[in-house]
Amino acid sequence: MWKVLIADDEMIIREGIRESIDWDQFNMEVIAEAEDGEEALELAIKHEVHVLFVDLSMPIMDGLTLMKHVRERLPHCHMIVITGYDEFSYAQEALRLQVDDYLLKPTDPKQLREVVAKVKEKLEREHQERGYVELLTSQVQKNVRLLRQQLGVEWVEGRLTEEEMMRQLPLLGLPSFCPVQVVVIQWFSFKNQPIMNDRDRHILLFAIENIVSELLVNHEMLVFRDSNGFVVVIVWTPISEEQRRGIEAALKQYLYIGASAYMEMVEGGVTGVISAYEKCKRKMEEEKRLSPVVRRAKQYIQTHFSQSELTLESVAQFLNVSPIYLSRMIKQELGISFVHLLTKIRLTKAVELLLSTELPIHEIAERVGYDTQHYFSTAFKKAMGVPPNQYRKIHLEREA
Repeated sequence: MWKVLIADDEMIIREGIRESIDWDQFNMEVIAEAEDGEEALELAIKHEVHVLFVDLSMPIMDGLTLMKHVRERLPHCHMIVITGYDEFSYAQEALRLQVDDYLLKPTDPKQLREVVAKVKEKLEREHQERGYVELLTSQVQKNVRLLRQQLGVEWVEGRLTEEEMMRQLPLLGLPSFCPVQVVVIQWFSFKNQPIMNDRDRHILLFAIENIVSELLVNHEMLVFRDSNGFVVVIVWTPISEEQRRGIEAALKQYLYIGASAYMEMVEGGVTGVISAYEKCKRKMEEEKRLSPVVRRAKQYIQTHFSQSELTLESVAQFLNVSPIYLSRMIKQELGISFVHLLTKIRLTKAVELLLSTELPIHEIAERVGYDTQHYFSTAFKKAMGVPPNQYRKIHLEREA
């Protein structure tokens, strides 16, 4: 039953409205009556009424004020104004408050029934529409993992426009602004492990996604598997190098598989996710072609980049090779010098700290292995095109 409240300071008007209608015919019930606006507001909220008949001239609180409060507290309530000829200008103001109709005193029973019939149709239509929305919401919630999987694949494969992306993200419970980083996780079985069938492979991928989600529980993220069988993570707050290594270690510890996680920052808005994803895959391909000595050198640098005294000689000494040989191999296989490689790794970490912390620039410089803020800022501007402070400001404003 739709609940009706009649608010008018004249008893004869309230009775006239109540007695002129066969409320059962319209699936309605007069749940309460009020003779002033304050009482009407209290009763409307208490009963969560669906229909409000409201007189514009009432003591304590007038009808316009009452309607403004009801519209705020009960946005779906339908309101019908009761007015006299001399209050027509007020009725116009009432119409701006999205009232359904207005009736002139004394109320005409026929007109009253026509107004109530229209309101009933609106109530039923809105009820049906809310039912559709609730059903759709329920279906989305039940299938959110599958829908996120589909969204992720279409995103990195470039099958969605930026407008389509921004429309779908909030529907699936994801932030409606640009993510900052993409991680692609490559996994592989160790030697002597049996070949997996499709079912076992599916279970393993599901387990990888769950472990990654648990490790990054404090991050807003989209986790899915791409068409190559890699697990992809799109995050709205950066993942640290320690977390990256933690993912690799956890997959080895709990699932007995090897894994390599490749990370890239997102540049250029929502569509920049595609470029970051492709960069991760290129890194993966490059890594396959690396010799053991270069691969170990990269791993060592990624672990010790914060040491300002890290040099080609110290890395070569750790690997038990000559500095000249290591320098030549890095240049040959990576296409960049040792210094360029070290700078790239340090600045990647610096970007992460700039966007995920409020640390001052001098402290970030120290954490990524630079002796002075000036040297760090110079290297950063040369690589990124802007100084560290400006880089942080631009990206934070974009997120806001």
